[in-house]
Amino acid sequence: MRFTNALTPSPLCAPARACLASGKEYGRCGVLSNAFDYPLEQRTFYSLLRDSGYWVAGCGKFDLHKATPHWGLDGRRSIKEWGFSDAIDNEGKWDGVQSGAVQPQGPYMAYLHERGLASLYVADLRKRVQSGGDYQSTWPSPLPPEAYGDNWVARNGLDLMRRFPQGKPWYLVVNFVGPHDPMDVTVEMAEPWRKVKFPPPNGTDGYSQAVNDAIRQNYSAMVENIDRWLGIYLQELEKRGELENTLVMYSSDHGEMLGDHGRWGKMLPYQPSVGVPLIVAGPGVRENLVSDALVSTMDLAATFLDNGAVRRPDDMDSRSLRPLLEGRTNHHRNWVSSGLGGWRLTYDGHYKLVDGFGPADRMNAVSKETSFSPDADRPSPLLFDLQKDSPENSPLIGTGSTVE
Repeated sequence: MRFTNALTPSPLCAPARACLASGKEYGRCGVLSNAFDYPLEQRTFYSLLRDSGYWVAGCGKFDLHKATPHWGLDGRRSIKEWGFSDAIDNEGKWDGVQSGAVQPQGPYMAYLHERGLASLYVADLRKRVQSGGDYQSTWPSPLPPEAYGDNWVARNGLDLMRRFPQGKPWYLVVNFVGPHDPMDVTVEMAEPWRKVKFPPPNGTDGYSQAVNDAIRQNYSAMVENIDRWLGIYLQELEKRGELENTLVMYSSDHGEMLGDHGRWGKMLPYQPSVGVPLIVAGPGVRENLVSDALVSTMDLAATFLDNGAVRRPDDMDSRSLRPLLEGRTNHHRNWVSSGLGGWRLTYDGHYKLVDGFGPADRMNAVSKETSFSPDADRPSPLLFDLQKDSPENSPLIGTGSTVE
């Protein structure tokens, strides 16, 4: 079952992960930017599953202590407090280089240092920044395929699966680093995409069409590599005899602008930033169905609890997708919301209202300044009709075109 109206509760790494872990909306999750760690006094759905008898495992880029760049060389620094039985929490691309260029602070950079690849990797990422931007630096990564970040993460997840306790129900989350800037992919990943042409961005981003094509080719290669690993995991489930009784969810913490509206990255209320993929398969899930129901990735928390026969806490905003997945209803929410810093949006599947967002109201991802602007300085609200204006170029309310 694939969802076309899935939104993140916040289009930034740490807040989005906190909303998922807590099952709470952005304003209530306790993490308002990447400058905050997840509050350990706030329970996670991981801990609720673990305490009910599940073996809870995870690997990859958790982003639950974004403000504190220390993972432990084994990646197990905070896993018990978050609710995991076994996990390997690792750095992202930039986190790893900034914290572990000389001395590793996490398991991925430790792996590269041990194999004599750290200096090569650090030099490559720094060169991408110095070249004028990490998006347009589309040359291949110098790392061999086995050392490429997402391949390393995926192998860790398989290792975790292979040491699950026998006869115990389990939960596993695999947090791939990609698709994420810089646009570094291996030669093998890039080759099938090198002649693929893409539509130009919606708006002017300052790059030529050839550069935009190269960026999208690498981005697509990252996605395809993750898809390849998902297939390997499904094969592993089949070997274990667990494919038919495992619920599989595929999603992301935020989107990527990729040059639309002249913007890159996330943190914005436009659909390329707040919209995310969501595909669900497993026992009881309707097959080969595309749903336009309004859902939030925050809803995954209650869905996992529901399928695990664990009661959802009353203070959660998350709502289980199970009735929707099983066909007992085609409706889930009347509206979904997302926010970051001073802006908030509400989307009902037709209209999207954005309040508090403007050129002068950007939030620095590493700042703890998250307060709303004074009323006199607040930008005018924007209202979009996404059924008639899906690129969000011409707001019904708000001055002028939003395309830059």
